[in-house]
Amino acid sequence: MAIRPAEQIIHKAAWLYYAHGLRQDEVAKQLDISRASVAMYLRKARETGIVNISTSTQLFAEDVLARQLEDALKLDAVWIAPQTEQAADPAAEVPVLAASVFLELVRKGDRIGVAWGRTVYAIADIMSYADLQDVTVVQLCGNLGAPYSYRPDQCTMEIARRLNAQGTNFYAPLVLTTEALARDLRAEPVIREQLASISDCDLALYSVGTVDADSHVVKCGALRPDEMDALRQRGAAGVIAGQIIDARGAALDCSYNRRVISADLKSLAAIPKRLMVVQEDKKFEPLIAAIAGGLCSHLVVGAGMARQLLDHAKTMAG
Repeated sequence: MAIRPAEQIIHKAAWLYYAHGLRQDEVAKQLDISRASVAMYLRKARETGIVNISTSTQLFAEDVLARQLEDALKLDAVWIAPQTEQAADPAAEVPVLAASVFLELVRKGDRIGVAWGRTVYAIADIMSYADLQDVTVVQLCGNLGAPYSYRPDQCTMEIARRLNAQGTNFYAPLVLTTEALARDLRAEPVIREQLASISDCDLALYSVGTVDADSHVVKCGALRPDEMDALRQRGAAGVIAGQIIDARGAALDCSYNRRVISADLKSLAAIPKRLMVVQEDKKFEPLIAAIAGGLCSHLVVGAGMARQLLDHAKTMAG
């Protein structure tokens, strides 16, 4: 499996020092650690063979790919779940890695925003239990009807339960029938305060959805397949926290978005750590849109998606 999240900083320090040629004080400044810590991490990198590229395994190659993606996409951190012959479903490895990454990113007193969907619920379901102090987990968007699996409130409360944290749900539907009704509900003091507090989060956890018949907003009944198709023709590229985004990662100007009760995309982009987790390679275009919109600072993907992203970045740069 890939380098454990707790050890990733060793790899990052070695990458900056040996691959980028930065001095130890420059590495320390970029990683916001002491120079003494850099020296210690470089020593560990040599002792564990991380910098011995000539004898590295595929495991190391995948972590080099992670560092290359960080450089190319200007992301704070990237983790890659490797494709192995032993894994019956390579995509299933992504939530396992993401759950570990997520726990590494959470700090005492953090406020965490959580969206919804199969990937987020899979992360919550596999996450280890932790006893963190003064952590609050908040729902990033309105709720769905009872029959739908992986509802926003389920994802939020399951993660809060795993962290022994306080959970805060949105007591509003995801989509209203009219724009006026949605506007009035957003103006209600409780909902207004909840939406306004999203930018105060320290960490966000979400995935990005497709804009086709398999989209979760179609499957949950928020949009019909023909309505989604029409939005795609108008430039829809992905779905974030129930909202339709265009190729720039901005909210698409459409009636559906004006009827949605969800965190403003600018509020999401203001969260310091925005952990995006993507299992399926078919979500390449939605993920590119989310990255373009500044909605991702930390990324967990599979090896196939990672190579697609790096190839795309090279094409755009060249």
